[in-house]
Amino acid sequence: MLTSADSDVLKALADPLRLRIVTLLARESLCTTHLVEETGARQTNLSNHLKVLREAGLVDTEPCGRWTYYRLRPEALSALAGELTGLAAAAQEAADNGRKRSC
Repeated sequence: MLTSADSDVLKALADPLRLRIVTLLARESLCTTHLVEETGARQTNLSNHLKVLREAGLVDTEPCGRWTYYRLRPEALSALAGELTGLAAAAQEAADNGRKRSC
């Protein structure tokens, strides 16, 4: 069953720029400067989106000198993927069984 935490993750991923950030961070840890270069977003806008991703539990920070690097938390995506896989399996089972609730 999807939880409110899953809902927060889905909301975070629903924004195109945040999805782009997550896609970039899936390949490597990046600092804000690199994310600005890759996305073309303004730094203040990017910082706000990174805050949403951190609060949703999708991204962690790692200080490195005067820079902050961001990395994706794969376990957060794995947990959501497991929930969505279970939901898809339940829907497939219902479709295969032809179950319908009478009105």
